Amino acid sequence: MSLEKSLKKPQPPETKPGPNINQQIAALEALLFVAGDAVSATDLGRALEAEPGWLEELIAALNADYEAQERGLRVFRHNGQVQLVTAPQVASYVERFLGLQSANKLSAAALETLIIIAYRQPVTRAVVETVRGVDSSGVINTLQARGLIEEVGRAETVGHPVLFGTTFEFLHQFGLSSLKDLPPMEGFSLPGETAQQKTVSP
Repeated sequence: MSLEKSLKKPQPPETKPGPNINQQIAALEALLFVAGDAVSATDLGRALEAEPGWLEELIAALNADYEAQERGLRVFRHNGQVQLVTAPQVASYVERFLGLQSANKLSAAALETLIIIAYRQPVTRAVVETVRGVDSSGVINTLQARGLIEEVGRAETVGHPVLFGTTFEFLHQFGLSSLKDLPPMEGFSLPGETAQQKTVSP
């Protein structure tokens, strides 16, 4: 055997091609489907081995695909959480399928309270009651039970009262992608609110 044949040239290590964007979008969809509930963007990024910026690109691409094909699903983001949800335009079909009754809809008092919290959040119960002019403990408990509002912190005032804000479920129920999609406050006053009070809204 010749020396030339006996000395084999080193071969480069085998490398596996990384997943293409379509594979990653499919994987993102599968993970959100399996999770069912909202999951953290951090966990999704780890599972997909995707940097935060690239994960945002994947979410945007998946949503764009859903919208272009008028599919019945959307990807919602809120406070670092991601969830696969139904599209607003199919809500009536979903409600009919689930047998939701009109009795399950929010009362006028609950809707009024939810509006105040949505526009003034984070807000304390005392502020809600000042705006409404009535005790709001019951409706706040109802909204919490429905998963539409949650405790988001404590006010830096005497007694450190609970601060309330809206939830991911609130966005889902009202077909919003973020709080920025709420109708503008111009020309709109909250129940019981004066023009002067309205100017301090966040």
